[in-house]
Amino acid sequence: MSHIPADLRFAASHEWARLEADGSVTVGISDHAQEALGDVVFVELPELGKELNAGQEAGVVESVKAASDIYSPIGGQVVAVNEALGDAPESVNGDPYGSWFFKLKPRDAAELDKLLDASAYKAACDADA
Repeated sequence: MSHIPADLRFAASHEWARLEADGSVTVGISDHAQEALGDVVFVELPELGKELNAGQEAGVVESVKAASDIYSPIGGQVVAVNEALGDAPESVNGDPYGSWFFKLKPRDAAELDKLLDASAYKAACDADA
């Protein structure tokens, strides 16, 4: 089974979200998602300043197997993108929870409570298997 950190929240579409000390929310894809995709070869990130709604397409991750949309787990404004993924998209495979995609300034941090906790996400992944 994939590694699922207990301190993160998860969208059913396999994005993770972490509330940071400064109030921003860091977003990436789960270990389960990167395993399903296979070797990541390209990542398209949202534009800085873009306003996203929860569930809105924010970018694309491409692997040798498929391309998959990345969705924003909560609503907010994009305040940072991980430019390093442009040169090393494969880092998502080696460290899915360290290779974040973008950071949001949330409109409503309470939206995080609507996401799955680690145990609920594990159950959802197990049900898909």
